[in-house]
Amino acid sequence: MTLGGGDLPTMNSKPTHPHSVTDLCDVGARLYASALSAGRISRAEIDPAPCLVEFALLHPDPDDPNWLRPVPPSVALAQRLQPIEREIQERRRISIDLADAFQPFLDISAQKPPTTHAITVLEGTSRINAALDVAIAESRTEVLTIQPGGGRSEHLLSQALTRSKPLIERGISMRTLYQHTVRYSQSTFAYMDKMAGARVEIRTLEELIERLIICDHTVAFIPAQADDAVALELRHPGLVQYLIKVFEQLWQRATPLLDEVPYEATPEGITGVQRSIAKLLIEGHVDEAIARRLGMNVRTCRSHIAKLAAALGSGSRAQLGFLIAQSGILDQDH
Repeated sequence: MTLGGGDLPTMNSKPTHPHSVTDLCDVGARLYASALSAGRISRAEIDPAPCLVEFALLHPDPDDPNWLRPVPPSVALAQRLQPIEREIQERRRISIDLADAFQPFLDISAQKPPTTHAITVLEGTSRINAALDVAIAESRTEVLTIQPGGGRSEHLLSQALTRSKPLIERGISMRTLYQHTVRYSQSTFAYMDKMAGARVEIRTLEELIERLIICDHTVAFIPAQADDAVALELRHPGLVQYLIKVFEQLWQRATPLLDEVPYEATPEGITGVQRSIAKLLIEGHVDEAIARRLGMNVRTCRSHIAKLAAALGSGSRAQLGFLIAQSGILDQDH
């Protein structure tokens, strides 16, 4: 006779059951309870529940091999708790050893003031805004901002007003640099009207560096990606002071929002904006890059380029660069 079929155990295999002792099956629980009540149970009865032998809840009856006797539950429980308690004691010993090993270093660290991360990477708009809100809430003297690009939407200006309100109420001064193109935005002037009487100054320049926010000469925020989805929070004093100097240099060159921009059109009728475009054109920038640098949309930029070409009598883009260089318009002071 041969043993066929992979599901039959061999002589050396042990019975297995698809659950742990903590999830004793209904049949096993019923038979174990029956064995405890009767004091023994026949081997034939436990065929549906091999787990009772596997988990050592039954052992052979020394008087009759056809019967099994139940192991008292207190004994079975103690047998299973003993290794767990040993493991717990071992882990407690390891935790005490770890605490003892690190205690000298903890003592050294406790003697020093807490360190501040010089550079923190902020990913996601919500985290960036949360960090900005904290920095602004902690501001006590002045907030400096550079906001490149053209006129702001009502939504963005509303957000700026909401964020600025607590600063205004605390008497904190604010200085903001925009690009000249915001002078054509009614929303910007409406924003200024709402800020009337507050310690707020706005100046404009033709070109600006990337976005920058500095609070109290203590913390600065700069973008880390073109889409503004990642920003850097800078708290290193040297970095912050450097960025403040950059801001101050730009501020000195900028024109207050309510003042006239101090340049006039050339005899050819070329405006200051068009001179700025001309400079970028001969540097090799494409229309999209020029528009981005000057805070205007591409259509407006191309309109200025067309007027510039007409004023200089250019018939092609290649000729326009040559005529700009020959005209001397870039030698004029802005």
